[in-house]
Amino acid sequence: MPELPEVETVRRGLQPTMEGARIAGVETRRPDLRFPLPERMADALTGQRIAALGRRAKYLLVELDNGAVLGCHLGMSGSFRIEDRRSAATTPGAFHHARSKAAAHDHVVFHLDCADGGKREVVYNDPRRFGFMFLTSRAALGENPYLKDLGLEPTGNALSGTALAGLLAGRKAPLKAALLDQRAIAGLGNIYVCEALWRARLSPKRAAGTLVRKSGAPTERCDHLADAIRAVIADAIAAGGSSLRDYMHADGTLGYFQHSFAAYDREGEPCRHESCGGTIRRIVQSGRSTFYCPACQK
Repeated sequence: MPELPEVETVRRGLQPTMEGARIAGVETRRPDLRFPLPERMADALTGQRIAALGRRAKYLLVELDNGAVLGCHLGMSGSFRIEDRRSAATTPGAFHHARSKAAAHDHVVFHLDCADGGKREVVYNDPRRFGFMFLTSRAALGENPYLKDLGLEPTGNALSGTALAGLLAGRKAPLKAALLDQRAIAGLGNIYVCEALWRARLSPKRAAGTLVRKSGAPTERCDHLADAIRAVIADAIAAGGSSLRDYMHADGTLGYFQHSFAAYDREGEPCRHESCGGTIRRIVQSGRSTFYCPACQK
């Protein structure tokens, strides 16, 4: 499943083509993906101009001039491909195995009259069809069932030590499980939780509430963790994602953050913290692999 940095990379790859473009037509080549496509979706979008291409957690948000918003989730294997008759097709994202370009899996095609005067197609391809799309309005975004319970974004300064303490206070759940709770922090997934905990030298098994003082104030370790989360997400976005499994950029290039992994998928390898001497271990928490160094993550 693509995590937030991969989805943000896709957004940035699509933005120059989609923002300011008029939707000349929409082909829906099947009635559903993971869920049914929005009723009369083509009619609702055709003729509208794309005001902005945004993101909330792992959702792409196509905001239209008339106030409507098309939400898109990539699921396990979804990708967008930009086709321009004047040049080769490009696919925004960062995947280890190349994303499908087989026409049999092209399920939705957006025909665009772009702001630069060119005509392009943005094609949604999804072999497994675990992705989905929904229509809402800008005014109703806060009440949308997919978005309304999402927590803080792990980007910018919103995720401070104080904010994190408020999310973890009193929680007895393992720290990793608490960080994966999308109601607390939106879009933070397994890979980057492992990496952030390694950077902050915190055990994924530690009770989440131990990072908060009785007064509710953050401990020094809580401040460090908030910094580590923001930093690892920023670094991953700058590197273009992690290129895990079958995820890819809008321009077809791969992300390279996987070459910087310090913990994730490094079972049995030496810990990269200077003078640690420990070895990365893999355990399973809530059905997911956790990678950490038991020697320095306490």
